[in-house]
Amino acid sequence: MRARFITFRKPHEIDIEEVELPEPNPNQILVKTNVTLISAGTELTALTGAFPSGSAWSRYVKYPFRPGYSNVGVVVKTGSSVRGFKEGDRVATMAPHSDYAIVDAENAMKIPEGISDEEATFHTLASGVMNSVRLARVSLGESVVVIGVGLLGQLAVQFCRLSGAYPVIAVDLSAKRLGLAEISGATTTIQPQEEDVFKKVSSLTKGRMADVVFEVTGNPDVIPWAIRLLRRQGRLIILSSPRGPTKLDFHDEVNAPSRMIIGTHFSSQPVYETPHYPWTRLRNTELFFDLLSAGLLKVRHLITHIIPWHKAREAYELLMRSKDEALGVLLDFRH
Repeated sequence: MRARFITFRKPHEIDIEEVELPEPNPNQILVKTNVTLISAGTELTALTGAFPSGSAWSRYVKYPFRPGYSNVGVVVKTGSSVRGFKEGDRVATMAPHSDYAIVDAENAMKIPEGISDEEATFHTLASGVMNSVRLARVSLGESVVVIGVGLLGQLAVQFCRLSGAYPVIAVDLSAKRLGLAEISGATTTIQPQEEDVFKKVSSLTKGRMADVVFEVTGNPDVIPWAIRLLRRQGRLIILSSPRGPTKLDFHDEVNAPSRMIIGTHFSSQPVYETPHYPWTRLRNTELFFDLLSAGLLKVRHLITHIIPWHKAREAYELLMRSKDEALGVLLDFRH
């Protein structure tokens, strides 16, 4: 059968590519897409080509590039060896922005009743942020600063609150995003152009400074500034994927105060559960759905636009043009 994929032919060039899909192999499923979520940080970086030559970014983004990894759809065919899935099941997968996709059944997760397609499509981002918060070892009563409250930052705020962090301080240039961060559970928000972030964090932490800081802007110039919000032996968590090198005085900002820097890329989620660490991507996804069902997590307020998939170019232009207004942008494949 034919499938249509959103494709970046080269930087700043978006196309719809039609290809012939093979039959699913015995361990695969064919999925008809309902909704996908644009992961703005990754996808706009790939679309613009705004990353250093020779970097990990340049190894990941090869044009033509098929973006997307937050897919919600319905199973329309299963391979002969697939167990646990049947036609009509709603599933969450990491398939790209396409109307049909073939995926390995072991990488799919059924979506419980009562969770909408729109909510479920946050699954990839949610599992990755859970992983980050786990690696950060956020615990009861620790003070947390989240710098950059796009989708990842909003989820970081929520998972840190669920882990018992207090206060949870959101920092962003956008007043709208800070307002959403309050809905997400931030106890305080700071707009750096209006308040002195260092003085405010010091006041909120009774002079101790933050136990944990999450860098979620992707701007490498923010890192030397962010690390100074930490107390001695505090943890700087790189949740974003910075686009380029950072200049940092490792003696004054890392070694002397004995601060830790922890990278938490989504790919650090283990493939298989072990007794010592069971939190794979699928296990995190399962928990995400459980938390949504229980009303302990919310993502609806993060959805700002739902756009027909064939107008993908407009969706990406919106994200590049209106960062204050566009946050959770979904592509709708249902019509």
